[in-house]
Amino acid sequence: MKNNIFLTWDDVIARIEYIKKKHKINNKTKIFGVPKNGMILAGFFNAINVPIADDADIILDDIIDSGLTKKKYKKLFPKKKFITLFEKDSKVDWVNFPFEKPIDEDRRDTVVRLLQLIGEDPTREGLLDTPKRYLAAFDEFLNPPKFAMTTFDAEKTDEMIVQLDIPFYSFCEHHLLPFFGKGYIAYIPDKKIVGLSKLARTLETFSRNLQNQERITNQVADYLQDNLRAKGVAVVLKARHLCMEMRGVKTSDTNTVTSKLLGYFRTDERTRAEFLNLIGNHRN
Repeated sequence: MKNNIFLTWDDVIARIEYIKKKHKINNKTKIFGVPKNGMILAGFFNAINVPIADDADIILDDIIDSGLTKKKYKKLFPKKKFITLFEKDSKVDWVNFPFEKPIDEDRRDTVVRLLQLIGEDPTREGLLDTPKRYLAAFDEFLNPPKFAMTTFDAEKTDEMIVQLDIPFYSFCEHHLLPFFGKGYIAYIPDKKIVGLSKLARTLETFSRNLQNQERITNQVADYLQDNLRAKGVAVVLKARHLCMEMRGVKTSDTNTVTSKLLGYFRTDERTRAEFLNLIGNHRN
């Protein structure tokens, strides 16, 4: 994980005291703790802990992360006061309470529960190390190598620079299944050029995330344009989506093509045709 926060008991107790004063919680207040950490924390409030949210004055949770838990309980119990001790900053990857297991162990337990939810036995031989391997694979995939977008002065170069057949891999954010294919990137320099490897690095960086193909295409084109201030940038991605091939319509060998054209590639028909012909002739 990139940025973890380890709360101490002093942090937790101080926050509990602040919440008690702010919301005037006393020994007659009925609190329902959201499983699991909310239930643990509710016990520190010196209030009445109730097992059913219907009976509570306050619904207590440990932290707001995605906000989905709060949304769920506010929908089910709109008249109940919903309180969280902490709210996670978007720059923080993981918040660890002092009563929780070590982060790696807790993360592995989450994968174990996922295996159980889909009907597998996580104790069988083939799955014993799967949680560890699964998390390691995602940690590696979601953290592409950093690179510097070093540019150089262009010496009156205004010819199209094209890179073809750049492989990329990503994960569909809707189904957590892979999609993969090849990218075709071109730009027309104005005052700056960049090393060819940086075109592939840019595509890799935006691909290695939970993504959709359209967004990757837009992000790569916009990033190159912002950094190169080129006369034109063109990005075309061609990919196979396993979320469509393995499930749903189950169409195999189907390619999805997305494109983003900026500058001359968008406004000049001959420039656009030259780029698309290069792609077409290369594929043939």
